[in-house]
Amino acid sequence: QVRLTESGGGLVEAGGSLTLSCVSSGDTTNFNYMGWFRQAPGKEREDVAIIGRGSLTIADSVRGRFTASRDNRENTLYLQMNSLKPEDTAMYYCAAGRCGGWWDSLVPQRYSYWGQGTQVTVSS
Repeated sequence: QVRLTESGGGLVEAGGSLTLSCVSSGDTTNFNYMGWFRQAPGKEREDVAIIGRGSLTIADSVRGRFTASRDNRENTLYLQMNSLKPEDTAMYYCAAGRCGGWWDSLVPQRYSYWGQGTQVTVSS
């Protein structure tokens, strides 16, 4: 059974930085994509950063401020968030799945496993 555990969220002032971590356990060898998604109250879950085998896709809304990386030895996915804005306030989730390709990887429903989420709140 695959388990994903996020950490690193919190309250930060606008312009600040946070780094989220997602530790995976279990057999993740069948997954070709892992990613970060977020969901604000009253809004749909949206992609933030998607890592495939040799690819990284950053959403337009955070490009230039966020980046993601994966440490396979530590089974950990990271999301580095800089220049945070109040509109970045959301619950952030880590996900893993087997997707049909890049376009498919942007769809939250394509992911089989999700973490419990970590809250990020940015004050103005």
